[in-house]
Amino acid sequence: MGNIRKVWQPEIFYHITMRGNNKQNIFKNKDDFIFFTTTLYQANNIYTITIIAYSLTNNHYHLLIRSPVIPLSEVLIFINQQYSSYFKRKYKYSDQLFETRYYTNMISDAKELLKASKYIHRNHLYTQRTILEGLANYPYSSFVFYTDKNIRKPSYINTYILDSLIKKY
Repeated sequence: MGNIRKVWQPEIFYHITMRGNNKQNIFKNKDDFIFFTTTLYQANNIYTITIIAYSLTNNHYHLLIRSPVIPLSEVLIFINQQYSSYFKRKYKYSDQLFETRYYTNMISDAKELLKASKYIHRNHLYTQRTILEGLANYPYSSFVFYTDKNIRKPSYINTYILDSLIKKY
């Protein structure tokens, strides 16, 4: 049976998870994380996306993303192909980098949006062997953009949406 087509609604946020093939590492060092976030920046310039939360760990990533103009599947194909090509060139890797098609969960309720962002921002705590001194110290998540307003946030990050929901609930 072929892949089931993913439903896209431009006004809805989606919690996306993408894992390395056989749970292998897809990020090996700081430069890999930087290249991935640069790819998010490029995707935003091309497709005009909104990300309100992300977390990158060694073997997978999470995005809380909305694509109001272009189907989300096209955006994710771009992101995954860009990163996969980079990884294969850099590490002379010839196998499939990602496990399968991305996992997705539509988030249409404000409380569910807050719950998903909490899960995403805390995700590295479940995968790291060492305990960090707070969520803001993890450099590969969007959490710091919510806690330190002096840090210049990338154009693809929108902190206003979650901030307004937190005040509401």
